[in-house]
Amino acid sequence: MFTWPVRVYWEDTDAGGIVFYANYLKFFERARTEWLRSLGVSQSSVRESTGGIFVVTQTSVRYRAPARLDDELLVTAQLEAAGRASLIIAQQARRGETLLCEGTIRIGWVEAATLRPGRIPAAILEVLNKE
Repeated sequence: MFTWPVRVYWEDTDAGGIVFYANYLKFFERARTEWLRSLGVSQSSVRESTGGIFVVTQTSVRYRAPARLDDELLVTAQLEAAGRASLIIAQQARRGETLLCEGTIRIGWVEAATLRPGRIPAAILEVLNKE
């Protein structure tokens, strides 16, 4: 399971000093991007070489406990399922042993120029399935 550290800044919180719920999706996005990068899948390079990109097509998120200003979080990303055109990634945000937020994110492959659905390149699937 890939982990990425995130510090909670003022801009991440609401008026009560608690992380605004939508910002967990930003934390998840950063962790997914860094997870792919750690596997050698740079999204900008992939776009240049294949003409395709990943886009979020579905999210399911459950909030369990609040994160607050200055908290140090670990955000995870782990491949749950891989199809020919989409991936499901399981993600969590934790503060120490405390699970704060968890969810699954489905990302689909599309042609960057037209946003038409396409098949994930075999080379990318091969890298992901070794994970």
